Amino acid sequence: MALHIGTCSWKYDSWRGLIYPEDEKINYLQEYSRHYRTVEVDQWFWSLFGEDTAVLPKPAVVREYAASVSDDFVFSVKVPNSITLTHHYRKDKKEPLRPNPCFLSVPLMERFIATLEPIRNNLGPLIFQFEYLNKKKMGSLGEFINRFGNFARQLPEGYDYFIETRNPNYLKRPYFDFLCSTKLHPVFLQGYYMPSIFEIFQHYKDQIREQTVIRLLGPDRQKIETQTGNTWDTIVAPRDKDIDQLKTMLGDLAEREVETFLYVNNHFEGSAPRTIARIAEVLGLPPSP
Repeated sequence: MALHIGTCSWKYDSWRGLIYPEDEKINYLQEYSRHYRTVEVDQWFWSLFGEDTAVLPKPAVVREYAASVSDDFVFSVKVPNSITLTHHYRKDKKEPLRPNPCFLSVPLMERFIATLEPIRNNLGPLIFQFEYLNKKKMGSLGEFINRFGNFARQLPEGYDYFIETRNPNYLKRPYFDFLCSTKLHPVFLQGYYMPSIFEIFQHYKDQIREQTVIRLLGPDRQKIETQTGNTWDTIVAPRDKDIDQLKTMLGDLAEREVETFLYVNNHFEGSAPRTIARIAEVLGLPPSP
């Protein structure tokens, strides 16, 4: 089964003694890669500052990441929100919407990809994460498909592109038809206010081809942060039913020969490494080193 399992981000002091040594100074990514063969890079998503300023990855950091992992390690990278936000964030909901001039900018996307050249041989999914788009930001699913479709046709070839939508009403056959027709791949987000990925998958699994990403985030970020005190070394909210259903979904994807990237967030159960160990046990996989 072409299954890659890792975590959403990696630099957590509370994983010391769990997957990291207690040494005062460590290379977190290098130590992480001794246990897992893939990771989701979230930090470059946060990129839109000021009216039209897009902050891209620092070359020195990308080179450091490349030097910290082996040749078979896979980075899954979230595309900067300077490209995926239709409008700037608002501190006050009463403020007028300010359009983001970088939204779906092909030149900016090309610049971003160029910054990733040091990890090119380790690069896996490039994920476009879209926030919930109300009618003021995006008129309809059809408008989204038209606008992103035009953008997708201009994307550099040779990369694997994935879309995560946070509009439950977008998860319909036209959306999955669009992904198939443009050789884009779906991201299944389990958590927040989104419908169960297991139900969505059952409806549209015939349209899931070649690759997919599954992200286990959990339903209530603030609640679990309170439960854990932001110490992420213990399961505090076990989701046995989700893990049982995940086993079935992963088995189906394996039968269909779909390469699957599974990323677990601390907020899913309280400790991503411990959740991965639970998933490995259910799947009959060896535990991480």
